[in-house]
Amino acid sequence: MLRGQLDKLGVERVEHNIWDDPSQAAVVRQYANGNETVPTVVVGDVALVNPSAPALAAHLASQAPHLLPEGFEAPQPGAIGRAHGKIFR
Repeated sequence: MLRGQLDKLGVERVEHNIWDDPSQAAVVRQYANGNETVPTVVVGDVALVNPSAPALAAHLASQAPHLLPEGFEAPQPGAIGRAHGKIFR
C-alpha cells in the first residue's frame, strides 16, 4: 500500500527485503521494538514504523526535502487526519 502511494507521489526509495538480508532485518527490529514490521522507513537516524504516505511525506518535507521530487506537494490529510491535527496540536 505505501509503495503504491509513494509511486503516485513520485517519491523514490531504496527497498530492502529483510527476509533475504539478516543485517537489514536487524535494523528493522532495532526500530520496531524487536519486531520485523514492514514497512519501516529509515531516514537518517529517524525511523517511521508502518507510516502512512501523508505522514512520511510530511516528515520528508520537514526533515529531508532533498529526497522529494522537485515541486512536490504533500497530500492533504483526510477527515481523520484533520481532526487528529486539531486535537493534538
